[in-house]
Amino acid sequence: MKFSSIVLTTMLLLAAGCDRKGGEGESDEIVLQHRLRAKVQSLDAANIGDTISHGVASEIFDCLYTYHYLKRPYLIVPQLAAQMPEVSEDGLTYTIRIKEGVRFADDECFAGGKGRELKASDFVFAWKRIADVKALSKNWWVFDDKIAGLDEFREYTQTSKKDEVDYSRPVEGLTAADDYTLVIKLKRAWPQILYVLTYLPTAPAAKEAVDYYGKDLINHPVGTGAFKLKIWHRGSYIEMVRNPNFREELYPSEGTEGDAEAGLLRDAGKRMPFVDRIVWRIVPEDQPRWLMFEQGDIDITSIPKDNYGQAIAMGRELTASMKERNIRLDAFKEPDTFYIGFNMEDPVLGVNKPLRLAISCAFDREKWIELFYNGRGDVAYGFIPPCMPGYDPNVKEGSRTEYNPEKAKRLLEQAREINGGELPEFKLTMQGTDTTYRQMGQFLSRSLQEIGLDVEMEYLDWPTYLEKLRTKGVQIYQSGWIADYPDVENFLQIFYSKRSPWPNSSNYSNPEYDGLVEQAALMEDSPQRTQLYRKAERIVMEDAPCAFMFHRIFYVMYHDWVGNFKPNAYRPDSFGYGLSKYYRVDVAKRAAYHKKYK
Repeated sequence: MKFSSIVLTTMLLLAAGCDRKGGEGESDEIVLQHRLRAKVQSLDAANIGDTISHGVASEIFDCLYTYHYLKRPYLIVPQLAAQMPEVSEDGLTYTIRIKEGVRFADDECFAGGKGRELKASDFVFAWKRIADVKALSKNWWVFDDKIAGLDEFREYTQTSKKDEVDYSRPVEGLTAADDYTLVIKLKRAWPQILYVLTYLPTAPAAKEAVDYYGKDLINHPVGTGAFKLKIWHRGSYIEMVRNPNFREELYPSEGTEGDAEAGLLRDAGKRMPFVDRIVWRIVPEDQPRWLMFEQGDIDITSIPKDNYGQAIAMGRELTASMKERNIRLDAFKEPDTFYIGFNMEDPVLGVNKPLRLAISCAFDREKWIELFYNGRGDVAYGFIPPCMPGYDPNVKEGSRTEYNPEKAKRLLEQAREINGGELPEFKLTMQGTDTTYRQMGQFLSRSLQEIGLDVEMEYLDWPTYLEKLRTKGVQIYQSGWIADYPDVENFLQIFYSKRSPWPNSSNYSNPEYDGLVEQAALMEDSPQRTQLYRKAERIVMEDAPCAFMFHRIFYVMYHDWVGNFKPNAYRPDSFGYGLSKYYRVDVAKRAAYHKKYK
């Protein structure tokens, strides 16, 4: 990026953070300054399937359940639900009481512009909308073949005209017994449903908003969360303000050992949120983002690879410079898996296992982790992350994750025989356009060229990349999956044939694997279920629909004026994802920092 472009971008972003009265120093508002690495695709909860959009929208929408902010191991607690569900003896019926007095944010879609009270029927409507084929939700995979009668409702929408889908049509397994009681009847036992009820797309939806905004709902989110959208300048910034209708929700009064000593219980029992406004600056390039963090214009950030030495000293502690600035550091193993995926429906790749194995052998994962993550990662041998229950400590045995260029060349000879001649040029799609992604692309393309493969690189912005995945428009692609909830079942969906092309973007299909996924879905957490997970993982490793690359160790830095900050591994990047309401900002500390360092 040219220097002039950096200056212009930075000035625009700084302007986004200024109070309309003339700056934060001239206002009583308390502002939290976030950042995003890519554009937001949608703020319609039913159609969100990416971490960027999810992180922003989760400040606007609530779900029935969430995770206790402080407790570890992670504990599911009620959010819009009044209590944990009542479950029938056969495990098929869940009765959930809804909190009374919860209101949607004020919006012109409602009579008089005043947000009405949340009802159990708002969940029924929201989930039917996900099932509606014409709504084009990316999240049908969440409910597919799970709730009695919902699949039949989906089939009905296929034959109805778009404007004639009858949402009052009964669904046996999805009913509002009264305004505050939701009843869910499952087709078969599904113990993981509680995790799904913490997942953003299951948030309630107001029919008034859907009817009023139509297709433009992606730009006009209407939820029950702590904040509401004020301004969205695509490609520049997003601004939210405190939702005046937000119910009384109190900061936790208990946590995990060490939380009190860390100051994480000072606000115990106090009403949230503690900030008045949130500003997300969209900063794709690493260096402008790091500069803004150093200047105190972003409160929380990850560490760009090129600035690792400025931030981290030997022993993986903060450098003296960072300590002098009172910057804080947290690190944890993230529940994720990154990989190079293959479109198994591609006529060359899909039928040529030696070709896929050759590509996998071409990549030096250790070098990749060192170059692009400063050693902050573990080599991935399968899809289950090391930090998750169910991880197989023996997964390396029999793994296809091996850096061996000579073996790759031998495998390419077999691949040419299968192909009946020379192999064509392949296209490798990257999920970003910034400098770092281009450097990654150069690394991958050189690795493949060194074994004798020609590759064309394609760099796409985040929304375009996601659209290509979901329409089977890629051949080879760089991707990853971060757990939505702490159960391996979430990762199994990446290769389940019924989830093609999303989230199964490799369009992989193996009946034996599918059978194991379906069998495990009926089971409570147990050693037997873990064994099924591991067996399923071995099948994928053998079939090689992707080349597993690494699991990330996430480093997050934040200024000391951000109070109540505690990383959450199941909320990617540890900020956003509905956590902003817990944070407190000391504006005096921020002002003193600005005076010294800006």
